[in-house]
Order: sequence, then C-alpha cells, then structure tokens
Amino acid sequence: MSTRGQAFGIDIGGSGVKGAVVDLATGDLAHERIKIATPHPATPNAIAETVSELVAKADWDGPVGITLPSVMVNGIARTAANIDSSWVDTDARQLFSLALGGREVVVLNDADAAGMAEDRYGAAKNIDGLVMLLTFGTGIGSALMYRGTLMPNTEFGHIDIGGKEAEHRAASSVKERKNLSYKQWATQVTKVLVTLENLLWPDVFVAGGGISRDAEHWIPLLGNRTPVVAAHLRNTAGIVGAAMAVDAGIAP
Repeated sequence: MSTRGQAFGIDIGGSGVKGAVVDLATGDLAHERIKIATPHPATPNAIAETVSELVAKADWDGPVGITLPSVMVNGIARTAANIDSSWVDTDARQLFSLALGGREVVVLNDADAAGMAEDRYGAAKNIDGLVMLLTFGTGIGSALMYRGTLMPNTEFGHIDIGGKEAEHRAASSVKERKNLSYKQWATQVTKVLVTLENLLWPDVFVAGGGISRDAEHWIPLLGNRTPVVAAHLRNTAGIVGAAMAVDAGIAP
C-alpha cells in the first residue's frame, strides 16, 4: 500500500528487476528489496509482466517510478542497452501504466535515476553546484545534475576522445578484457574526465558502477583536477532515484 512520505521505485537491469518502497526523507529503503530475474529475451511485454509481478508482491497501490537502460524522451524509449532491441520507440510509460492497471508511472534513464539519488542522499548531497555521475561497467553511463535539477539523457560515455568512444576507452569492462592494472586503467579514465571537465567544469565527479567498491585502489591514481568521489548508494541508487522521480512527477 502507499504511505505518505514514501514512494516506490523499480530499477530494470540486464540481470534483475529490483524494486522497493523508499523513505523519501532519508533515501533509505523502507522495506526489503524485491528482486526478480530479468526475463530473456527482455522484450517490452516480458518486462512489463515482471514489473506487474513485482509490484503485486510488494502490495503497493500507488504511482511507480521505473528506470530503463535507455534514453527516455516523453515516455518513449529511444535506445536499448542490455535489453531487447524491440524497446526502441516503445511507449514505455503507456506500457507500464497499462500493465499496472492504469496507474501513474514515470520512466527515466537508469543512470539519471542514480545521479538524482546520489545528488540528494549520497556522495554529492553537500555539493551545491554541478554534479556529474559516471557509472563504470559494461559501458559508461552518465547523469548531470545542477543544484538538484536533472539534465536528462546525457550520453557522455559515447563522446569521442582521441578517436575512440569514452566507454571503449575506460569502461570497467575494458579493464577486465585487457587485464589492465588499476594504474593503466586510471590513465584512460583520466583522459575521459579531463575531456569532460574541460567541457562542463563540474564541481564533482561521482564514480559509480561495481568498480566503485574498489575506489581506494584507483581514484587516488587519477590525474584530473576535479574531485572524484565514490558513489554511496550503489545497488539501491536506481530504485531510490526512480522513487524520487515519480514523487516529483519528473518525466523525461
């Protein structure tokens, strides 16, 4: 059931669909997270059925915020990463609303949701300025926040740096595939950060993704000028950001 001061967020990833009630005062999960394996193939209808199952398990009857690994424009998915290509040009907002009995739904990019959560509750909560989140994983996701306001659908992982996309240079998957040391990989990350800070002059970079757990091994090796801090919320950031978005009525 819905409760004042709380909202429900769902984070759709390549391996799992995760959701929980979020306490909007603190950013903490108000109840235990529910996770259901992402169906394969991860088609729109299959994902919508999984979302419906998850919300029913949670006994939640209010609006729902949902993340997708996709550029989202007016509720329409314009790209598809780690989900089925049939998502492209799908009206995700309408799809999920229908699957949930016509209730209010907000759908946003997964990195944008994580950025919102880290900006309000996490690593950048005391920064009054321009915050850039970068998630280092299979690729590089990005989110840009200015004084609490999201600039949606940034795709800085695809920016060209020396003839190569940023994520082809510095995603954590590149480190693993090439068996790079932290020092070697940090050199590539530095190139990405220097390019972005010269263009945008952020006040802080927040580094997310699984490799952020090992931040002490590589953040001190970076050579850019802007402070870099490890994400705090990690695997709950998408859920929290989705809950924030539906509470605020944000719909990129």
